[in-house]
Amino acid sequence: MRNLLISVLLTLFSFGMAHSQTKADDIVGTWITGTGKAHIKIDNIKGFYFGRIVWLKEPHNNDNKPKTDINNPDKSKQNLNLLGLRLLDGFEYKSENNWERGTIYDPENGKTYSCKIYLDNKNTMKIRGYIGISLIGRTDTWTRIK
Repeated sequence: MRNLLISVLLTLFSFGMAHSQTKADDIVGTWITGTGKAHIKIDNIKGFYFGRIVWLKEPHNNDNKPKTDINNPDKSKQNLNLLGLRLLDGFEYKSENNWERGTIYDPENGKTYSCKIYLDNKNTMKIRGYIGISLIGRTDTWTRIK
């Protein structure tokens, strides 16, 4: 009887862990930004969530060369291509539909902001970048690409 109880508890615990991971992975996939300028692919890497640019509406500059991270304050990174650039960094799943403790990088101004992600539904999320407290910031709505 005791072995049966332990077996049932282990099964329930395993199911709970699998369900929790599935919920946390709900943001994994490719998303289009609110402006429509970029597609961002979000991945789970060892329990943290990261996003990188995988498509740009305008991938080339006026010289027909790939756009680079020209606004980056680190001069050694200004020649890095925007395609493949990591924008979202280090998010943790905190609670139902919320990912926190991450940052978002804005290549248009070269600044990195604290950030929170809220999943409205399976195909829509709110990305809020802010300085200091989340009341002072900007929210963008991203849509999942199917």
